[in-house]
Formats: sequence, structure tokens, C-alpha cells
Amino acid sequence: MTRRGFQTKGSLAAMSTAIGASIPFAHLMPEGLIPAALAQSDEPFTIPGKDGLIVLNDRPVNAETPAHLLDDRVTPANRLFVRNNGIPPVADGIVVDDWALTIGGESVEREFTMTIGELKQTFDQHTYQLQLECGGNGRSEFVPPASGNQWSTGAIGCPEWTGVRLRDVLEHAGIKDDAVYVAYYGADSHLSGDPDKVPISRGVPLEKALEDECLIAWAMNGEETPLMNGYPLRLVIAGWPASVAGKWLRKIVVRDQVHDGPKMTGTAYRVPCSPVAPGTVVPDEEMCIIESMPVKSLITFPRSGQEHALAEPLALRGHAWAGDFEVERVHLSIDFGATWTEASLEKPANRYAWQHWQAAVEFPEAGYYEVWARATDNMGRAQPMVLPGWNPKGYLNNACHRIAVQVSCCAACRSPLWHAPCCWRAARGMMRRPSAPRSQPTCRPTRYPA
Repeated sequence: MTRRGFQTKGSLAAMSTAIGASIPFAHLMPEGLIPAALAQSDEPFTIPGKDGLIVLNDRPVNAETPAHLLDDRVTPANRLFVRNNGIPPVADGIVVDDWALTIGGESVEREFTMTIGELKQTFDQHTYQLQLECGGNGRSEFVPPASGNQWSTGAIGCPEWTGVRLRDVLEHAGIKDDAVYVAYYGADSHLSGDPDKVPISRGVPLEKALEDECLIAWAMNGEETPLMNGYPLRLVIAGWPASVAGKWLRKIVVRDQVHDGPKMTGTAYRVPCSPVAPGTVVPDEEMCIIESMPVKSLITFPRSGQEHALAEPLALRGHAWAGDFEVERVHLSIDFGATWTEASLEKPANRYAWQHWQAAVEFPEAGYYEVWARATDNMGRAQPMVLPGWNPKGYLNNACHRIAVQVSCCAACRSPLWHAPCCWRAARGMMRRPSAPRSQPTCRPTRYPA
């Protein structure tokens, strides 16, 4: 048993042992609740099946991945962020191939129910690498602060998903001419414990749902999807906020109107239709539903705070993505955006996969630097160097990602002064002399901050 790992009814005995007493009202304890006695511990929170994630909230569980742990080309299951709105179903006793999915709604010709086993037998299976990003990724940088989980940069991932095309299943049901929207309902329960309440039920316009890459998926990276990421069945709809990609999937509905389920109305996953001043109170009717996510990039190597030797180029790499579009260029800056150097950019593995980039930069002298990354999509839209337009819920922050680099005269030296013995020896050949080119890297007597 781990702190903030979701508990099941079957683990009550273990919880009682850990607390050192019986739990008289254990039958009333909501699934996933962490006893306060355990929550008081100073031990780090853990989520079963996840490694290195930073927990932002435990009820519901929400956790992000530090940028340097997203360096894999294909995001491993243990590094994919967790974004929950309710309490996941209990995994114990689930027989994957018997899990049932219903297709319905006022705009289908016929309603039917199929198990995962029947979906596998009836429809062609497809595997795509698809990125998912929380609409609030980067929320922590907004000023004034926006309410909600204070994500930094780690609510993003790009695993491989296997399943059947949503389009094939909808066409099997028959889509009426009045169809407008496609939405989902999951098996997660509301935080209140009220069985009549749904924690989240969102959707996308029909044309988005019919794209080839929209999947009803049962596998991630060739294995069962982790419980926290939707086991045993979920939607994967890339390029838009990950909240449209419903988890623990039980029902898909085709609507004759824009879906009005929980988290589809009010200010949820919406931004002002027109720019507003920071702190503005925006009426609900002036908020528009978020669709394609903006262009964005991430430096995954090295880790921020890197110490680096002046005489050596610094190798950099990372990923870039652009919602419904493709990334065309990635540039890097070491002088706070005054000048930029273009990185080498790869094509995506398939549509909606993130794109890998790599580069090397050199530093002109010892000191503190920030490396900034800026991606530009194929529509010519580039990441802003500062925060984009403020919005009440803190969505769509795609400002340049940046890491800190401390450059010294030699990698071994960690003294606050450049004239420590190892740096003096390394620097002798790099000191500025009248005959030396001014572009040559130099060591100057710079005192670094502690």
C-alpha cells in the first residue's frame, strides 16, 4: 500500500494495519480516500505504476511529469501524467474482453452494446502514437493566478495507443443527418459519492470524431492501459484538450446539439472569445470552447539547473507539437530571445504524434544562462516568449519553455569563483588576449550566485 495510491475495498485490512486500529465506518469510506493519519506523513506521495511524477492533488489524483523525465521518444506508461475529475472504478475483477461499451444518442440510427472482445473481432485494429495534453498545462505561470491544478509543463505525453477507430464504430451504428457532436460517459464516480452525478462528460464536433486517428483504445505501448490513464477502455482524441478523450469508457453518444454534459458548460475548458485584461470577470456567454491546442515545445535534455563547461557545446533535445497542425521549425535562444538558432526537427511518426528536435549551443563566456525553446507551426504561428493572453481558468499557456544552465570554465569546478585552481588551469588558454578573436569563449572574473 502506498500513500495516495488509490485504495480499493480489498485493501481496507492493510489500511487498518498501517493506521494501527480498525476503521468502524470503513464501509462508508469513498473509494480512493486516503486516511488523514497517513496523509500526515512526510513520506513522498506515490501512485502505483507511476515513477517520478509530481502529485498536485490526491482527491482526485492529478500528477505531472518533470520535463527531463519526458525525454523518451515514446512516453512510457509510468511517465504519462494523470488528470482525473472523479474517482476511477476499482480494477479488481475487471475482465477486459467483457467490458461493455454502449453506442447511443439521439443522432444514431440504432443503439447497440459491444464488449471489448467484440470490438476486437468486429473492427480493424490500429496503432498510432498520439499526444495528449491537459488544457491547463502551464496554468501555474498565469498572473493573477487561475484556479485549478497548478500544472507547470508536465501534463503532456505521447504514447502509442491501440484500438479501433471511433469512426468505424459510429458508422456501424449509423449517423443521422442531424448529428452535430460526439460525447462520452465513463465509469468514474463523482467525488461526492452521489451515484446520480457524473464527474465529467465532454465531447467534440462530429468532424473531429471522424478523423482516422481518433481511437477507442484498450492498450498503451502494446500493454494494458494503466488504471489511472483509463483502463480498460478509453477514447484517444489527440490535438485537443485531453479532457475530450474520456477514460473508463462506458458510453458514447452522438448528439444533435453541442454536448451539454458536466465540464462542457460555463467556464470549463473555455477561454474568452476575445482577449481580456488580466483579472477580468468574463460572462459565461462570452467564453468559447477550446478546440485545437496551440503550438508548443519542451526541452527534455538536459535537466534545468545543468552545470556545463564553457569550452564544450551543450547538446539539447526535446519535443514539439501543435494541436491539429504540424510543427515546422524549432528555434533556441541563450540570450533571452534576442537571437535564435534553428534546431534539427524530425517529422512526426504519424499525424498527431509529437516531433523530436535536437541541437547544440555554445556559450560565449562563463555565467548564468537560460536556454529557451520556441516552436512554429505550419500556419506560421510561433510560441510567445512571454505568457499568452490571460484567461480566467488558466488554459492554453504555450510560452517558451526554458531551462537554467550554469556555465563555468570547466565541468569539474563548482566553486563560486572562476579563479578556483581547476578553472584557472582550464581558462589559461581561453583568456582574452589582443590576438584572440572576440568571438572566442572567454572566462571573466564573474561571481556566481550561491
